[in-house]
Amino acid sequence: MPRALITGITGQDGSYLTELLLGKGYEVHGAVRRTSNLDRSRLQHLYHDPAMYGKRLFLHYADLDDATTFRRVLVKAAPDELYHLAGQSHVGLSFEIPESTCDMTAMGTLRLLELIRDLPQRPKLFHASSSEIFGRPVQSPQDESTPLAPVNPYGCAKAFATQMVAVYRQSYGLFAVNGIMYNHESPRRGENFVTRKICRAAAAIRLGQQKDLPLGDTSAQRDWGDARDYVRGMWLTLQQGQAEDFIFATGHLHSVQDVVETAFTTVGLDWRNFVKQDARLLRPAEPMRLVGNAGKAKRLLAWEPQTTFRALIEEMTHAELSALSETK
Repeated sequence: MPRALITGITGQDGSYLTELLLGKGYEVHGAVRRTSNLDRSRLQHLYHDPAMYGKRLFLHYADLDDATTFRRVLVKAAPDELYHLAGQSHVGLSFEIPESTCDMTAMGTLRLLELIRDLPQRPKLFHASSSEIFGRPVQSPQDESTPLAPVNPYGCAKAFATQMVAVYRQSYGLFAVNGIMYNHESPRRGENFVTRKICRAAAAIRLGQQKDLPLGDTSAQRDWGDARDYVRGMWLTLQQGQAEDFIFATGHLHSVQDVVETAFTTVGLDWRNFVKQDARLLRPAEPMRLVGNAGKAKRLLAWEPQTTFRALIEEMTHAELSALSETK
């Protein structure tokens, strides 16, 4: 039975990746921080399953700012594959807490690389990089050779981590992959991300639980995909004979306004009556035309996104309607 260790296992991607790996017959270990509330996590259905938890799914308290504890987890889990998804991943928040963002996202990855380097049996490593490393790119769409030009603290931290993964692959022979992930969403997306915020607000307004929706720049564009498609790509990268970096993206741009219109249409409302611009929500520096070319992933991994933007936003909105209806 292959073994995997996932950092950030309680997050959106971590929970879907756990389900994918369990479905493929893996034994899955997850590193969770002491502050993680397991009873409310996205893994709740697995955590409370006596046939799964403690038999094929194991959670360990560990954080990458405590190298000694994390080393023990690595030795105990003895993973064949290590998926590094943990880190402060909210771009807007990174302007508020730049030091902790860089410590968790940049230095945390470096500490992990050093730990792997010292292991007698080194696991294959997948590092979840981000399109934010490109910032304001000189070319569109971006591919694996596009120069890095981050414009926010999160992007800078990810750029450092991404380059260090490449350095350790080249210098120490680690099987280490950067998956450069463009924005990917799902009903499990955190509530502080704009797609989830919009879908939840549309549902709440429909149910009479909210009056309006304040937003910043609705003209901002992103390449949005489905998280379940992207975690499938993560797994595929570690099944190759050679470690290489891959972009995962849909290749299509959509604006925040597109999210708004799709979500409100889904609940049968006119967004114009409810959406209010709030200057306090504008970001200091906004990346431009971040849209990815996943041609390499298609060619070498046979990977392609399977969910359309509209279907994704509609699913997220319906999920919010169901959840909010249950809490009434």
